[in-house]
Amino acid sequence: VHRGFRNALGETAAQAGSENSPGRFRFDFTAAGAVPPSVLRDVEDEVNAVLIGDLKVNAFHTSQAEARAMGALALFGEKYGETVRIVEVGDYSRELCGGTHVASSGQLGLVKVLGEASIGAGVRRVEALVGLDAFRFLARESVLVAQLSEQLKARREELPERIEGIVTRLRTAEKELDKLRSAQVLALAGEMAAGARDLGGVSVVTHRAPDGTSADDLRKLALDVRGRFPGDRAAAIVVAAVPADRPVVVATVNDAGRERGLKAGRLVGVAAKALGGGGGGKDDVAQGGGTRPEAIGDALNAVEQAIAQTLA
Repeated sequence: VHRGFRNALGETAAQAGSENSPGRFRFDFTAAGAVPPSVLRDVEDEVNAVLIGDLKVNAFHTSQAEARAMGALALFGEKYGETVRIVEVGDYSRELCGGTHVASSGQLGLVKVLGEASIGAGVRRVEALVGLDAFRFLARESVLVAQLSEQLKARREELPERIEGIVTRLRTAEKELDKLRSAQVLALAGEMAAGARDLGGVSVVTHRAPDGTSADDLRKLALDVRGRFPGDRAAAIVVAAVPADRPVVVATVNDAGRERGLKAGRLVGVAAKALGGGGGGKDDVAQGGGTRPEAIGDALNAVEQAIAQTLA
């Protein structure tokens, strides 16, 4: 694998660490950036060609000078004595190495590269399966592809295009659904403003929006409701929803409401505490959340009580 990457990327691709385990290995090497998938495939193909070729693995001892003259690779800055051990894989690879795992390359069977990633500046890590583990992995992949082919009624070579089309349509549908949901939520603004409660001369709206309402739509809803009150009418709006599995609460107070001592950040704090979480923000708009969606009713009641206490 070391030789394969040097052939593909140049002699600057030098081993920087490795680990061999039963059925799998990892290989670290220096590289300027991510290795393209096409290069990984080429290296994998080249290595497997060497394995199929069943090249003889030969190990012997010689002097450092002779090893350098032979072009043997010394690995990642290790210190070597005057006498060194060289391992050759046919005429494909020759390196200074302390261990020999097979008598010929064919005994390794098969190498399947799983992928590569960065582990530090200028160092990449490749992980791969070898031998029977690699074969089992490919067998599972083949079964999976067969199942997809059957379910999607497409030949194997058509699967990428077919799946891409499905994903594209799904994303489009999700966007349309989000737009529809947003429109439905914002359509509630007029009704919510009309149903505001009067607490000490302040119009107060507390409302639980439908589950699935995003935090962004919740914020838009609160601001829309606030904007429906005359500028000289104090108003405080607190809305909550469960976008996914955790509740979110948004509070907003207009200028007249802030003159009466109401602050959105404090109202959100009261609600978020009841929801088992926290939050905050500016005096005019604030957002928070928690972990107890079942407590949204209690949270909104707590907000109304806090408003009444502040006005009192």
